[in-house]
Amino acid sequence: MGSDINSKVLAFAFGLSAEIERNLISQRTKEALARKKAEGVILGRPKGRKSSKTKLTGQEAKIKELLDKNVSYSAIGRILGVHRLTVSSFVNTLKPRK
Repeated sequence: MGSDINSKVLAFAFGLSAEIERNLISQRTKEALARKKAEGVILGRPKGRKSSKTKLTGQEAKIKELLDKNVSYSAIGRILGVHRLTVSSFVNTLKPRK
């Protein structure tokens, strides 16, 4: 764009229309959420609920085999491409609780 007055007016008009559209979208979203809430719909993820599928789901046999060979959680994490704490928490979910 040039630096003449027509270019500046056009840039201002586009910016203003974009801001107005953004405000309209935000307003419609807020109204829709308020309407859903008034209808009694619970919004968002249920509290305390986690996904049943993790990065390591389906790799139980491989992890057990590596653990039987006394491979560390860090090494298992490197092999599977995840962090050692991910391996640790996954193994803890596999252990039966007393």
